[in-house]
Amino acid sequence: MSKIKYFSENLDVQSKTIILRLDLNVPLNEKKIKDKSRIVTCLPFLKDLIKKKAKIIIISHLGRPKGVKNNDLSLTPIYKFLKEQLETKVYFFMGDINEEMKSKFSYLKEGEVILLENIRFFKEESENDDNFAKKLASLGDIYINDAFSCSHREQASIHKITKYIKESYAGPLLKKEVAAINAIIKNKKEPVTCIIGGSKISTKINVITNLIKNVNNIVIVGAMANNFLNFKGFQVGKSIVEKNSRKIIDNIYTEAKKLNCNIVVPEDCNVSTNFEGSGKTKKQDSVEKNEIILDIGPKTIKNIESIIDQSSTVLWNGPAGYFENKNFSTGTLAIARKISENTAKKSLISIIGGGDTISGINKSNDKFAFTHLSTAGGAFLEFLEGKDLPGLNVLK
Repeated sequence: MSKIKYFSENLDVQSKTIILRLDLNVPLNEKKIKDKSRIVTCLPFLKDLIKKKAKIIIISHLGRPKGVKNNDLSLTPIYKFLKEQLETKVYFFMGDINEEMKSKFSYLKEGEVILLENIRFFKEESENDDNFAKKLASLGDIYINDAFSCSHREQASIHKITKYIKESYAGPLLKKEVAAINAIIKNKKEPVTCIIGGSKISTKINVITNLIKNVNNIVIVGAMANNFLNFKGFQVGKSIVEKNSRKIIDNIYTEAKKLNCNIVVPEDCNVSTNFEGSGKTKKQDSVEKNEIILDIGPKTIKNIESIIDQSSTVLWNGPAGYFENKNFSTGTLAIARKISENTAKKSLISIIGGGDTISGINKSNDKFAFTHLSTAGGAFLEFLEGKDLPGLNVLK
């Protein structure tokens, strides 16, 4: 199978114009950046290209404007932050993507940067339009995709652009994401444990099915675990349960037995009669009709901690409970602490993925240590499923 072409440190980029696709899709509140971490992770590579005297054109998106210019989704706050962080001239281009554009960029000098306005303001981007991709490609000599999180999309600045530019590479952040997932699927250090949470089993069924072939333990937490408890004949009260999940779960257990993969579900839980309440611990067989399961219980936490202690690699995607209420964040934070502790001791390779998981971890003031923290969402899950991502295929 052909390999992804990664950008080499030795590549001479001086005076060359680099089209750099980044994921600067950060949360905003009243046009102020709420969480800068996605931009901050892009800065080392950007600074390196500036040092090497490349001319840099950055393409990114923000939200889903659906091809319509929307001031609330402008990259202006990101531009202002980049100007503060980069010791060079940074320009912001808010014009149209057309043939005259190239001549407008002739002022760009070595080590300078232009940020294009939200690429999704143009409907041709999501349509993966050939002509639009050609115009984008005409702006540079080299294309680098460092936005793994967008690489499951067939969009012009991710996919078709590579057709019209001589050299295309994957950047260092993308390389890190691929290496992290391969640490579970291909170059794994066993035993491998996957902790899977979230609410819908249907969105992660293909991930779980693919993981069964590759890992030793799958620990089911969060609202997803309600479906497994229900399947085993336990009452789950008013808890979230997905309809028509019995056949899916039956198949998961059948495959897991065949492939000697251990499926672990909660033995006890933390319940309340409403989402705002305080919790009480219940065994899996004593949840009442008016109760909602909102977190894993102490016995389950101990069991998961023991499994983590016996693992060499852990993937975690999806919180263990309704962490928005701190009474039900105990399970999520206990898992985070144990994974972090073992990672810090260098005894564990840990890959943490998913926006909700990271939001849950951020509820704590603790400093956690993980091998890799992914915010890639859909692309992360699709790659775990074993799917070929369009944005990666074109870089092979």
